[in-house]
Amino acid sequence: MTLSVAAVILTLNEELNLPACLKSLEGWCQRIFIVDSGSSDQTCDIARKAGATVLDHPFQNHASQWAWALNALPPDVEWTLGLDADQQVSPCLAQSIRAAFQNVNPSVDGFYVARRQVFQDRWIRHGGYYPKYLLKLFRRSKVVVDSYDITEHHFYILGPTQRLKGDLIEANQGDWNLSRWCEKHLRYATHAAEEEWGWRMRKRSWPIQPNLFGTPDQRTIWMKRLWTYLPLYWRSFLYFGYRYIFQLGFLDGPEGRRFHLLQGLWYRLLIDAHLALRLNQGSLGKNGRANSRNQRLPR
Repeated sequence: MTLSVAAVILTLNEELNLPACLKSLEGWCQRIFIVDSGSSDQTCDIARKAGATVLDHPFQNHASQWAWALNALPPDVEWTLGLDADQQVSPCLAQSIRAAFQNVNPSVDGFYVARRQVFQDRWIRHGGYYPKYLLKLFRRSKVVVDSYDITEHHFYILGPTQRLKGDLIEANQGDWNLSRWCEKHLRYATHAAEEEWGWRMRKRSWPIQPNLFGTPDQRTIWMKRLWTYLPLYWRSFLYFGYRYIFQLGFLDGPEGRRFHLLQGLWYRLLIDAHLALRLNQGSLGKNGRANSRNQRLPR
């Protein structure tokens, strides 16, 4: 039995990235839905010319946008491919999806795919960045969207999953503008710090059980929990050193050097700075004094 796949793509002013994403879906993806949050460029026109259905919804955060998008799909849509506009399905991955859907195991609820990160036309192959497995193809009725994911989105499946061959290529054309890249990550750092502060204060429960030896998402959650126990600032330098030296990030050339320095160190330090400020504010009493008599806050 051959099943159909519906792709869902979130957009906001993605005229540079969307054409390549849509082209990678040609010939095998039966339905495409664009969930746009107020684009002022040609994004929606590009989508409609490609035969996609365009839905409009204001953006609050990734988790709420994806929850709305999945609920807004027609009732007959089950298997869903969740994409960002800067992601492209490689020919090998498209072939793997077609082959898998010739006879889908009824017990399988989702598929992991390997992300290939491209920065300024350079494939970031080292630094622990490849392969990075993401759950992107899933049964809509089985997927869980975590409301705590305010910085990035993750799809979670409680049932059995499998991995597909081929890469999901992530290549944002806006990465050539480093000012724009830094501006975007300045916003992300604020959200990421707020997200981690929420983990610490609320002692959140995860949608799936953290497990170092489990699925890719279970391992990621396990590592995130460990990350919160490491000292602020020091952990950023430790992470960058591990990624750039021990995981051979220096082999990614000049583009990789920029990427690892910016994403692996500068961005992490920004998060820690925001988080330290948030934690200090949370430790103050009603009159702005530390709750503990012996506690001292930085000037």
